[in-house]
Order: sequence, then C-alpha cells, then structure tokens
Amino acid sequence: MSDTDNMQEKAAGRKLREGQPDSAGGQFVGRRPREEQPGSAEEQFVGRGFREEQPDSAGGQFVGRGFREEQPDSAGEEAERQTAGRRFREEQPDSAGRETERQANRRRPQNRSRRRRRRRSGRNNRMPVFVAAVFITAVVLLALLSVVIKKYSPTKERADLNEYYNVQGEEDLAVVLDGKRLEETAKIWDGHVYMDYKLVQQYLNQRFYWDYNENILRYVTNTDIVSVNAGSTEYTVTKKNESTDYVIVKVDGEHMYLALDFVQNYTNIDFDVYQNPNRVKITASWGEVQTASVRKKTEIRVKGGIKSPIVADLEKGSKVTVLEAGEDWSRVCTQDGLIGWLKNKRLGEPAAETLSREFEEPVFSHMLKEGPISLGWHQVTTPEANDRISNILQTTKGVNVISPTWFYLNDNDGNIFSLASREYVSYCHQNNVEVWALVSNLENPEADSTYVLTHTSTRDYLANQIIAAAIEYDLDGINLDFEALSGDVGDAYIQFIRELSLKCENNNLVLSVDNYVPTSYTAFYNRAEQALFADYVIIMGYDEHYSGSEDIGSVASIGFVREGVENTLKEVPPEQTILGMPFYSRVWELTPKDGAGEDVESAAEDYLPYTFTCTEEGMQTVENRYTENGAQAVWSDEDGQYTASYEKDGKTYKMWIENETSLEEKLKVMKQNHLAGAAYWKLGLERPSAWDTIIKYVN
Repeated sequence: MSDTDNMQEKAAGRKLREGQPDSAGGQFVGRRPREEQPGSAEEQFVGRGFREEQPDSAGGQFVGRGFREEQPDSAGEEAERQTAGRRFREEQPDSAGRETERQANRRRPQNRSRRRRRRRSGRNNRMPVFVAAVFITAVVLLALLSVVIKKYSPTKERADLNEYYNVQGEEDLAVVLDGKRLEETAKIWDGHVYMDYKLVQQYLNQRFYWDYNENILRYVTNTDIVSVNAGSTEYTVTKKNESTDYVIVKVDGEHMYLALDFVQNYTNIDFDVYQNPNRVKITASWGEVQTASVRKKTEIRVKGGIKSPIVADLEKGSKVTVLEAGEDWSRVCTQDGLIGWLKNKRLGEPAAETLSREFEEPVFSHMLKEGPISLGWHQVTTPEANDRISNILQTTKGVNVISPTWFYLNDNDGNIFSLASREYVSYCHQNNVEVWALVSNLENPEADSTYVLTHTSTRDYLANQIIAAAIEYDLDGINLDFEALSGDVGDAYIQFIRELSLKCENNNLVLSVDNYVPTSYTAFYNRAEQALFADYVIIMGYDEHYSGSEDIGSVASIGFVREGVENTLKEVPPEQTILGMPFYSRVWELTPKDGAGEDVESAAEDYLPYTFTCTEEGMQTVENRYTENGAQAVWSDEDGQYTASYEKDGKTYKMWIENETSLEEKLKVMKQNHLAGAAYWKLGLERPSAWDTIIKYVN
C-alpha cells in the first residue's frame, strides 16, 4: 500500500472516530456510545470506549483506540484475529511498514494518560477503604474501651436495704448486735423495741425465763425474784410492786416478745433505733474495739469489691468500727449500725477505742465453809434407818457434813415426801456435823419432774416445801439431786436452782447441787449458772460404767475422774467444787453367748461374746469375793486401781476394785486442783481403814 493510501485510510479512521459517515454509505458512529452500532450486512462500527475487535471496510476488522492486541492484515487470517485478547501488550504487525510505528507513537501519550487516570482512580478507590478501616478500628477500640471501663469502674447500683437487712414489715426492725447483723428481726410497737424472748436469752441475758404454760416472765437477780405477767405494765420485785409506761411482755402467737427497755434494766446493754431501713443497733460487748476515720467521701458495699452494690455513702471524716480487716477491703460498721465493706485506701489508720457504760453488775455471794468439805451421803429409805446415825458417825473420821436421802418429789403439784428426823439432826449437830438433806426426783416414778419444773406455780410450791422442811428440821443446807432430766427441761431446772438459791440464802441454808461429769449431752445442766447461785457444785465422779452400760468396766477409773474435774473447772471455780467418789465396786457377771467359743463372725464392731449383769458391793465384800475364789488382784496404771477376775459355774466374774489405794488416787486429784473437798457414796460401804486415807487429804 502507498503512502497516499495510508494517509487516506488514517483520515477515514479519524472520521469514523469523530462520528463521520464512511464512503461506502455506512453508518455514522458518535463519540460517546459504548455499545455496538448496526451497519451494513458485513460491517460494524464501534464507539470510543470499545475494547474488542472491529470489522474493516473490506470485510476485515476495525479496532478502537483502546485496542491493545495484534491486528491481522489479510482477510485469510480471521481465525487468528478471533484469538487476540484485550490484554495483549506486544508489538502489532504493520502491513505497510512504518504505519504501525506511527500509530503506536500516537497511542503512547494516550496510554500514559489512561495510566495516570487509572492511578488516580486507584487512589480514589483506596480512599474509602482506608476510611472504612479507620472507622472499624475506632469502633473496635471504643468497644474495647467500653468493656474495660465497665469492668474496672465502680458500680452505682444500690443495695435494697430492706432485703439486705431482712426487714419485711412496717413493724420489723433489723438487729445489729456488736457489729453483727442478726438474721432474726425485732419489733417496734408503740415506739418501744421488742425482741423475741429466745433472742434475748441467746444474745443478751440468759437469765430471763419465760413460762409458756402460765405466761409468766421470771428474772432472778442476786437478791430478788422479778415476776411479770403477759400484757402487763406492772411487775413485782420479790414482794414489792413496780410499774412502767409500756407493756413489758407481749405474746404474738407462739412468740413472746420482751421490751428492750425492761431488758436494759437488768442487762449491761445500750441501743438506738434508726430508719431506712428500720433497725436497732445494740451494744452488749464492752471494752476495746478498733475504729478508724474515712479519708475521703466514699461508700461501703455489700461485699468487698467495686462491683458489689452500695450499702451507704460515707462523708470524709466519718468514724467506723473495723470489724474485720482484709488485704484490700475491710468490713466495717457505721455509727448508725450499717454494715458493709470499705476499701482500705479510703480508711485511716485504725485506733483502739474503749467502749463503756455505767452499769452495776450483780455480785453473787456464797456460803462457803472454812477448810475442806468432807461429805458423806447416807442413804435413808425408812424412818428406822435414821436411828443408825450414831453408828454411822462413829465409824467415820473427818466427816463434817452428812447428807441423808430424806426428801423426794412425790407428785405433780410440787409436794415432797419426807423421811426427816429432828433427833437425827440434833445428834449430828452435837458431833459438829452439818446436815445437808438430799432432795431427789427419782423415787416416785409417778411424779413428772418436767411438768413440775416448767410450771411456775408448781415450781414455786416445790421450792417452798423444801424451805419449809429445812426450817422445820433445823437443817444446815440442801443437797439437790435431780437426775435423768431431758434437755427440754434444762432452762426450767436452772430457773429452779436460781429461785431456790435465794430462798436458801434468805434462810441461811447452804445449797449444793449434784452433777454428772460434764458431757455434751449434759451441757444443759449449765454448771456455770449453777455456780453463780448455788454454793457448791458436786461432781458425781462415779458410774463411769453401770448396769445400763454397753460394756463392762470401772465405776471410776482415774482418767474418768481427772477429765470430769478438768471439764467442771471450766465452768465452776475450784473453791465451789466438791469431788464425789465411790465406796463401792461393781462385780460383773459374764455369761457366754451360744456359739461364742466358736469362730462366730459378726458385722458389728462392738459385738460382745457374752451377756452381763452387775451388783454393787462395798469394799470389804468385794475383797472377800475374789480372795475366796482364788483370784489375785492386779494393779492397773491405766485405771488407777486393782482389777480381779475368776470363773465359776461356767461364768466369768470381773471387778475393778475401789479400795483405799484407788480412793487415794482420787483424793490426789482433788488436792492437786485445790477443790473445796470430797464427797462419798455411800456411808456404810467403806472399810474403816479408808478413813485413815481420807483424813490425810481433807483434814
């Protein structure tokens, strides 16, 4: 093709791209269309932005400005032209030589311009992505910050104080006692605080006693018996009438409520009432406490932690009592009785503060004898037995008190049966021996001890009967021996001792009370309270093993005695403690069970191959028994006494022997613990030589 032809063809191409008709009467193509335009049967025109193959005027192909691939120069290469893609970036063939180079030169500026536009477009396209990324990052950071703030920021939630203090009704008062919040509530009626009687007993003053049967409140001081009827504003102090401006005792269903004002008359307590929630703050423990001031305005919370609900706000300088110091938080009580946890860094240095209140504590006096007590129990079952008192005393040495078993509870009205004798008492006094008559509850099974003790009227009558008998027979004292009581009568029994003690004191009578060795199941005997009112507490240091025991053994091994003394002295002063010891032994008769001689397997660990019975025998009788049957007594360090055994008629007889030697071991325990003296059950079972041992320790 000539240069002229080339020039004409280029001109035609420019015209086609500017929307000019071709010479063959084809179609015009505008500059802006982006889609295929129809032409003749064999021709197609393409707008400026088209990027695919275009047909030429001779049945070939036209290519728009953006075409980047090789163009065929003959009609026979149609298949090759069909395979040219738009991403082709290599040299284009030029059928006419330099024409291809010229066209390429014209395209380069346009290509550079497009690349610049693409770069700008790319930068423009990347900008929204960057903004979105920044936004998402900010949202995530804010979310994380919110979580951190929520986690480490103190909660503003406030505790429901009515729920926290268990205040349910308008009459309810939460009870804060010495910095401790009680689960139970008090009541406020007519402007006065009332507490359940059982709470008063448990937390404030155990000496208040309520008779549920007759609706009578009793309180015994060191000098008087106070008595109040339910629903009354009046009360008696011994025989004197007193009154208040409030009802002292209110009964609500099964509950008895006692006015705290009345309790305060006899108890060293102080109390104040506050609202929101309704509460009473009671101080019953006096002495040193730890207090501190708040460094800056803060809060106390239900628990130690910033996420725990707020109990109360505290101003700077507020004083609190430190109840429990922790590593980071401390439990405190505010001046108005709100309890919660306070962060230590908000708390000043704790300082000791002494709490006190003017109150005159009662002083209990006792009728104690000079020198050691040596008491012998004399079992009297008939009036005629009293006549043997002269023989009894003549065989003893060092006995300064005798206790005849004269009186016992005879019915449910509080009457007593009496075997007392004036001549008996007169003879004892002539021999410088005091008479402390024993009062028992065991002889008449028809008499219900629980009934008598739990009814104020029968309890009073019993006490008055005892005092009347003591006066009638010129007694020096009373020895109270109430045994086999149940735990539910414990309070009534102690109340009986309180009331009886004042009556005894007013009539110059010594009151002694017999007690088992302390155990968990005899704790209700409350030896500490006994010791306040009674003059002497006597330990019955025997019957370690008895007829109802699960196995055989000693009546009073030395370990049993030592432990009994040790535990008693935890509640009773030694100068009021008398150690009781036995003059008897138990002889155990063992009968083999059927098959016991064989290898009989038993699931029970406490299986015994024998049945047993026992008899009580005096010192000399026991010695005669084992020596006559050829047995030899063997000393036991563990038991602190001799043991012996023998077989007879297919049975085995065993005994732990009480004699002068075992008696001395017990007297040593008495002496070592500086006890008030010794007592012996019972006179007549000892050997004369036993008194030579006794007087070495009680004389």
